[in-house]
Amino acid sequence: MGGTKDEYFQHGGLKMEVNYKFTDDEEYDDDGKPKRTGSVWTASAHIITAIIGSGVLSLAWATAQLGWLGGIATLVIFSGITLFTSNLLADCYRSPDSVTGKRNYTLMEEVQANLGRSKCIACGIVQYANLIGFLIGYTITTSMSMVAIHKSNCFHREGHDAACKYSSNPYMIGLGIFEILLSQIPSFHKLTWLSTVAAIMSFAYSSIGIGLSLSTILSGKGGRTTLTGVVVGIDVSPSDKIWTMFRALGDIAFAYSFSQVLVEIQDTLKSEPAENKVMKKANTIAVATTTGFYMMCGCLGYAAFGNSAPGNMLTGFGFYEPFWLVDLANVFIVIHLLGAYQVLAQPVYSKLETLAQEKWPDSKFVKTEYAIKLGSKTALSVNQLRLTGRTLIVISVTTLAMAMPFFNDILALLGSIGFWPLTVYIPVEMYIAQKNIKRRSTKWFMLQLLSMVCFLVSLAAACGSIQGVGQSLGTAKPFHYKV
Repeated sequence: MGGTKDEYFQHGGLKMEVNYKFTDDEEYDDDGKPKRTGSVWTASAHIITAIIGSGVLSLAWATAQLGWLGGIATLVIFSGITLFTSNLLADCYRSPDSVTGKRNYTLMEEVQANLGRSKCIACGIVQYANLIGFLIGYTITTSMSMVAIHKSNCFHREGHDAACKYSSNPYMIGLGIFEILLSQIPSFHKLTWLSTVAAIMSFAYSSIGIGLSLSTILSGKGGRTTLTGVVVGIDVSPSDKIWTMFRALGDIAFAYSFSQVLVEIQDTLKSEPAENKVMKKANTIAVATTTGFYMMCGCLGYAAFGNSAPGNMLTGFGFYEPFWLVDLANVFIVIHLLGAYQVLAQPVYSKLETLAQEKWPDSKFVKTEYAIKLGSKTALSVNQLRLTGRTLIVISVTTLAMAMPFFNDILALLGSIGFWPLTVYIPVEMYIAQKNIKRRSTKWFMLQLLSMVCFLVSLAAACGSIQGVGQSLGTAKPFHYKV
């Protein structure tokens, strides 16, 4: 027996219409959508692809600013907080009950269902601004890796004294063109292969960075390190020490940010076993794996370079020998970030297309799919809205990236802006609302304390990153950046 049923429900003062499709067909889930096929391993791959991005390359620098004590402690604390709050978010995928309730397909829908309309709008503004920021950061990082390959080959061919400087703009434009092609992948459900390749690439270039660091240490060429990091009066001034410590916190926060896409990843999972249980396992696998790599990259990178660790770990090994290995690492970075870009862009694409479908539900431009066939099989389905809308998003991101190519400062700013509201505040508040935790109870106080501490950390990181961006603006020209 098949059919549909329209039902109205109330959330946060907003009246919404839901259409449930009832069917005995095993090809559909309980909400009438095609059967989801995601597992703990596909979700882990998506998460690892989203987490291990350009942030890993700045961890040696961040550890140098904080020292052995502060660097290791900060990495461990951030990983614990991220895992805890991500599990809280996983419990809110269905509401009002976390196992049998209605599905929430996006983070905004989760916030709408649990916290109401006003916080939903605020969350959406922060989420999509942060996602756009991540795409800009990934565009900058990818172009820097492409330039690094060009420089490495130039030095190897023409000698170490050659003036090998190149503009990153042509590389950003080329990347934008390729991302336009990849953007036609319709949704997360079709991204599994790309996420798997990207996750493998992230392990590959991280391993090369770790191997090069270990080689430097074992050869006795490691830099000078201290328990508290860069030394005031020797490496930096007192004020610079404070600012760089704040920026280091932002870089580490950026390296652990993935809550913006967590709900969309959870929406790819099979209904049985319960999605929240599977997602918690995926969170644990992904965060544990990521933290292990982060610890090795941060600690071994710091041991190799000491207090003079560069902002991008791979560039610190020089562009000389073994030039082919550094080139290979940068190729892996490029491949990984091509996939990570699409994972983080999917919620942005989806939001634009959902708004258009609500505004013009009968428009052929919005809803008609054109099949491109190879023989009898459909190779690709093209939609005019998807083609034009996603192309405009990629062009806008590429243009903004060309205008402000400041690697570490941009990472720190993105991390500080997105960490507290999206990774901590929203999951904590939704969990309190869904579980009806009483105000002023012990559990309520502990959750609020966690949120307040993370807010202060994010505020400090934001101040440091804004100061760093201000300095970078004084030394670099937009659209005229050469490395």
